[in-house]
Amino acid sequence: MQALQSSSLRASPPNPLRLPSNRQSHQIITTNARPLRRHRSFISASASTVSAPKRETDPKKRVVITGMGLVSVFGNDVDAYYDKLLSGESGISLIDRFDASKFPTRFGGQIRGFSSEGYIDGKNERRLDDCLKYCIVAGKKALESANLGGDKLNTIDKRKAGVLVGTGMGGLTVFSEGVQNLIEKGHRRISPFFIPYAITNMGSALLAIDLGLMGPNYSISTACATSNYCFYAAANHIRRGEADMMIAGGTEAAIIPIGLGGFVACRALSQRNDDPQTASRPWDKARDGFVMGEGAGVLVMESLEHAMKRGAPIVAEYLGGAVNCDAHHMTDPRADGLGVSSCIERCLEDAGVSPEEVNYINAHATSTLAGDLAEINAIKKVFKSTSGIKINATKSMIGHCLGAAGGLEAIATVKAINTGWLHPSINQFNPEQAVDFDTVPNEKKQHEVDVAISNSFGFGGHNSVVAFSAFKP
Repeated sequence: MQALQSSSLRASPPNPLRLPSNRQSHQIITTNARPLRRHRSFISASASTVSAPKRETDPKKRVVITGMGLVSVFGNDVDAYYDKLLSGESGISLIDRFDASKFPTRFGGQIRGFSSEGYIDGKNERRLDDCLKYCIVAGKKALESANLGGDKLNTIDKRKAGVLVGTGMGGLTVFSEGVQNLIEKGHRRISPFFIPYAITNMGSALLAIDLGLMGPNYSISTACATSNYCFYAAANHIRRGEADMMIAGGTEAAIIPIGLGGFVACRALSQRNDDPQTASRPWDKARDGFVMGEGAGVLVMESLEHAMKRGAPIVAEYLGGAVNCDAHHMTDPRADGLGVSSCIERCLEDAGVSPEEVNYINAHATSTLAGDLAEINAIKKVFKSTSGIKINATKSMIGHCLGAAGGLEAIATVKAINTGWLHPSINQFNPEQAVDFDTVPNEKKQHEVDVAISNSFGFGGHNSVVAFSAFKP
């Protein structure tokens, strides 16, 4: 979330987010010359050879993406999801899950026709909060795409396979219904599943229980930065040898009365009720707030060694990431952009990537007044030239999926790397002059991605950035 972006309640970062003590620190070297595509070094303007920051070479510490799974407003199939994005289709519509007629915002990226058949049994389908359902379905679909569906999962060491799927809001429907039952009917009518299904760790826990995965298992909740925090922590578990494989990402299901009402109270949402499909307008002068979305986005992350041994389908490489805090305000971004720019710089350092190698950014770009430009200004501090970089906004079509946003956007980023096509940022009618990047306005574009970064920021001033590239042996 942006424009509303920081929190006074700030927990100490968990140990799994710390970098391994034996990882090299990498110096970022800049040059005006264009780097050779995906090479480990490039030539400076003076024609002398300059070493680029060193990327990880140890196959035990290189982290690759072998599977992707999602639940989205465009369905549960990764290819169909990206096809919809490439076509510039909006998934935003009027809410009909409940009566939203009295709310000043009456639309969102509501998921319709969701089915968990084949992934969740009937009893749990009736009991589980949608936040948990989305996590389980996305996680199992990611394993299927990683060639680990069904009995194939028994071929790996489950003691070294973990789950790290976070959520910003948790089981909000279960929580809301529990509070209502308490007020209206008394404590005896509170469901025994109220606490287990409301707490944020239960998505990871239930997925692991279902699959028998005994590796690292917990959740991270850093509002809309959650998914990228999870990718970063999961990768570091692998790099430290604590896991061979991690299922990581985010899940969210907050389009219910209390969720919508809460963000309305924050004055964070667009109120363009007469034209919901054009309501999310990242970087446009007429933007008036973000559009709520929901769903889940999950990656299967493995050490290169583990993936190669089992002949896994490698779809991309995770190069590195970073997390930090603005330490500024509960909901607003820093005016100077220091938190975001330093997070991007640390991500590139961790990835062993120079700024000149990055030529695609999947932006956070929520369509808020302050947040959109704050992100652009921070990006400009790191990347001195904007001419070679394309930047787009997935949220313009699916809305802001809160804790799941980074997961769904990571999948879009990997698909861009794989296909050579960038999806458009739709609803670009009158862009801000300060946005002098190619934002892929309204129509998809071909683009060979060298290195991509994906940004996610959240209430509390939480910043998270991850870097991906095509896998090169």
